[in-house]
Amino acid sequence: MNRRIEVKISLEVIPNEFWTDEESMLIARAKEILESAYAPYSGFLVGAALLLENGEVFAGNNQENVSFPVGICAERAVLSYVMGNFPNLKPVKIAIAAKRMGETGYAYVTPCGMCRQTINEYEMKFGNPIEILMLNGQGEILKAESIEQLLPFRFNNLNS
Repeated sequence: MNRRIEVKISLEVIPNEFWTDEESMLIARAKEILESAYAPYSGFLVGAALLLENGEVFAGNNQENVSFPVGICAERAVLSYVMGNFPNLKPVKIAIAAKRMGETGYAYVTPCGMCRQTINEYEMKFGNPIEILMLNGQGEILKAESIEQLLPFRFNNLNS
């Protein structure tokens, strides 16, 4: 007999006028850093700002390469830098913003599969969820409390 597994996902939608100061700061930093992304092939600029438990904020952007698999997403760029340099500081929140080169409006983007799995890895390492703030084209934040909302069937354990 077949069984069905159903997963319900819900994200909080936060209009601009209800953003906290912290959310505003993180989104502003992600928007700022995406402007220096290196995306000559896709023309799609992405920025990510990461808040650590000590209050420090670091940012990264996507870096493309003519050999397409060699590029790196904004989320993994900032997570890799921070975890390589501050391996004991817990990441608390990550904000993501994106837009197409030459356009003024922002595009809605969520972390790709590799970025989702990377966020999951650091949630496992620290035993703590990482809040994910995603700017959409209407100027709202879509908030996930943890990667579980974006990656319900994540790869957590090599032994299970």
